[in-house]
Amino acid sequence: MPEWLLVDGSSLIFRAFYGVPASVRSPDGRQVNAVRGFLETLTRLVTSRSPHRVAVAADADWRPAWRVDLLPGYKAHRVAEPIPPKLIPQMPVIDAFLDAIGVDHAGSDGYEAEDVVATWTALTSETVEIVSGDRDLFSLVEDPRVVVLYPEKAGLARIDESEVTRRYAIPGRAYADFAVLRGDPSDGLPGLRGVGAVAAANLIRAHGGVAGLLRDGRVADTDRDYLERALRVVQPVRDVPVALPAGRRDSYPADTAGLESLVQQQGLGATADRLVAALATPGR
Repeated sequence: MPEWLLVDGSSLIFRAFYGVPASVRSPDGRQVNAVRGFLETLTRLVTSRSPHRVAVAADADWRPAWRVDLLPGYKAHRVAEPIPPKLIPQMPVIDAFLDAIGVDHAGSDGYEAEDVVATWTALTSETVEIVSGDRDLFSLVEDPRVVVLYPEKAGLARIDESEVTRRYAIPGRAYADFAVLRGDPSDGLPGLRGVGAVAAANLIRAHGGVAGLLRDGRVADTDRDYLERALRVVQPVRDVPVALPAGRRDSYPADTAGLESLVQQQGLGATADRLVAALATPGR
């Protein structure tokens, strides 16, 4: 039972959009599949993990300019359609439901959800479970305090330091170094030429990570420039200007009238009720 459940909202919303049939509609016919899918996923997480506090992080900027300045190819493949058109109008509806129910959520201009999660994790000394499909957050694992719950076909995989080591043969907190060396197409990271997963793991074990490799002077100038830039891009930022929220309320929903209005407009009354009940369960 963690003190905190920190949810990468952007990651889960996209999964909900593609995982729930588009036929889920509001009373007036608008598509609300991502809304229902996200709220139901959050309900399952609160029920199964029993956190004392919950907060949802958002992408205020899915491709921050400062990351692109450092690495022009960063997420370049997503530029044509960063957010599916049918999902765009559902995003403010999700925010409205979270507000009315009473779930803290936040983003920060110029930063991604992973940065908000990393900052919240740094602002508390209590136990944290992070829910995200973004492997960059593996670099935050810290036994026994911080684990990542990573969605896979079989369910949520629990990623702690030993699991990072089992999967990638690297120290538990070295995933960012691994991604920079090996490359990661999902982020537009080219990696070092000729360095695959095995070679990347060997370099990390031999030098302790990218910083050690740079210190030892065993890289060409062009590779040195890439490594220095890419590591700054991949590492989640831990000092974003966001405060640690309360994470829970004395009672739910926070705005009964507002929630009733949303349910009338969007439907999803049973979905909202289940999340309210999960959050209001004694012991959470």
